[in-house]
Formats: sequence, structure tokens, C-alpha cells
Amino acid sequence: MNLAAATNENLAHTSNVLIYSSMAVYTLAFFAHIAEWVFGSRSKVGRTAAALTTREAVAATVKVEVAQRAGTTAVLDRPKIITRSAAGSRDVPDGPGAAGGTFKGDLYGRIAVSMTVLAFLVQAGGVITRALSVERAPWGNMYEFSITFSAVAVGTYLTLLALRKNVRWMGLILVTVVLLDLGIATTVLYTSSDQLVPALHSYWLWIHVSTAIICGAVFFLGGVATLMYLFRDSYESKLANGGRPGAFAESVLSRLPAASSLDKFSYRINAAVFPLWTFTIIAGAIWAGDAWGRYWGWDPKEVWSFITWVAYACYLHARATAGWKGRKAAYLALIAFGCWIFNYYGVNIFVAGKHSYADV
Repeated sequence: MNLAAATNENLAHTSNVLIYSSMAVYTLAFFAHIAEWVFGSRSKVGRTAAALTTREAVAATVKVEVAQRAGTTAVLDRPKIITRSAAGSRDVPDGPGAAGGTFKGDLYGRIAVSMTVLAFLVQAGGVITRALSVERAPWGNMYEFSITFSAVAVGTYLTLLALRKNVRWMGLILVTVVLLDLGIATTVLYTSSDQLVPALHSYWLWIHVSTAIICGAVFFLGGVATLMYLFRDSYESKLANGGRPGAFAESVLSRLPAASSLDKFSYRINAAVFPLWTFTIIAGAIWAGDAWGRYWGWDPKEVWSFITWVAYACYLHARATAGWKGRKAAYLALIAFGCWIFNYYGVNIFVAGKHSYADV
């Protein structure tokens, strides 16, 4: 074995160690997120906001009545804005988040985020050393695609946190999915370091597949927000109708952002990445023309990529059409994300085609 081969083998081994190490740190982050939800007060901030709103309304009413009795005009204070509700939606404040507004819950939340950052850095190191070991882009097979995809998803989440977006409640769901993804990648999808088939030796590998990974990571965050919107919307509807939510709703859903906030977040994040997904399909067609001499060949991957594009286009169009907001549009978003998931796992693993990793 020559020196270059030995170096690449050592790098591949280092990559495996780093990926397994990141899984261990993600596990610590998982338990810290669990502690954040357990020890955070369930609805402290929500109750405080509701109490303040009620108190301000009572004070305003009393002020008007006193002014009327005195025969003068009351000048009301400018109301404080405590929600980001969309037009026509319920005027409900965002929940306090996983920490619940308590010091103990927030402490565990900060620990969870710190562990997630550390795990992300270790995982990114694993992806980079994998790339160095094969001397190419680290997404030439399903294993490499999976470890890179989950790293990008976590990186996107941490970027949103750094931008002070209200997404820390998503940490538990994200870490859970990342652990599942890495578990499947290391046990079922693992492939030893190897070179690519000749058709994949192209700079388009860096462009087309990297944009596909970024789109998938962002679509995932949008899908989580959409799913939580449906749960939170049902919770708010039950409260508005005088119902009594169950224990799960009281302990979890009361702490999520308002349904309107989740709805807007999922829409904006899906709309933001949709042009990149369009570019991904176009770049894939150009690469196919260079590699196989045709831009479109009805390969299963090509077909399902286009189906995913159509599904998200329908969702975005529905959002811009009167009467297709809220739950109806959310169902379309979940269908679109389901198409992407099938394109990710189903086509790559179970369906034969030029893009399939079934034999890798």
C-alpha cells in the first residue's frame, strides 16, 4: 500500500470516528432538549401576556366610562403589540418556547444548543475528512449524501438561531431526526470510500448536488414548522371554542409559537428556497446533457424531482390565492415535502435508475 492510499484510509477512518462522535454529542443534546421541555414552565409567558391584555382592556374600559361621566373625551394609550398574527387569524400571542420563560428551562436550553453546536462542528469535520479521503465532493453515494444533508440541516437551524429567529423549540425535533438519519446512514447505508463512476466526474457534482442538499435541509425545517402549525392551530381552535385541550397540548403545544407565526415561518422559508430548487432541476438537466447526451430522460429521479417542484409550486400558488391559506395550504406543503422525502429515500434506495443508489 502506497503512502497516498494509506493516508486516504486513515482519513476515512477519522471520518467514521468523527461521525460516531457527533452522534454521541447529539445524544447529549437530545437529553438536554428533553430537560428543557420538562423543566420549563408550561405556559408562564402565555398566561402573563393574556393577563396583561385583559388588564389593559379593563383599564381602557374604565377610562372611557370615567371620561363619559365627566363629559370629556378619553385619550386612550397606544395598544402594545404582543402578537404577529396575520390578518383574519386569531389574536393569540406566541408561546414561551421550550424553556417556558424559566431560568432552569432556559439553562437546559442553552446547554442543548451548545451541545448541538459542538455536535455540528464534529459532524462537519467528519464530512470534510470524508471528502479528503475520496478526493472529491462528499456526496457520491447515499451514505455521504445523508451525513452531509443532516449537517446542513443543523447548520441552517443554528444560522436561524444566530439571526435571533424563534426556532429553538425546533431543536428537539431536529436532533431526533438527525440521530435517526445518522443511525440509518452508519448501519444501513454505509459505503466504503471509493471513486465515482465516470459520468459523475464533473464540476456539476459540486453545483447540482450541493444545491439539492441545501434545498432538502430547508424544506425539512419548513415541513416541521408546517406540521407543528397544524397541531397548534387545532389547539387554538379548541380553546377558541371553549374546549379543554388534553395533557399533551397543555404541556407542549401551549409553548409553541402562535399558529399564525408558524404558518408565516413555513411559508417564507419554503418560498425562499423554491427558486434554488428550480435551479437544482435546471442544473441537473444541464449535467445530464453533458453526461448522457440528453437533458431529460424520464429517469425516476428526474420525474420525482419535477413532481416535487410542481407540488411546491402548487403550494406557493395556493398561498397567493384567496381561500387557500391556513390548513388547506399546510396540507399541500406536507404533500410536497412527502414528495421530497420519497425522492430522497424511496427513489435512491428502492427504484432502479441512473440516479439510484440501490446497488451502492
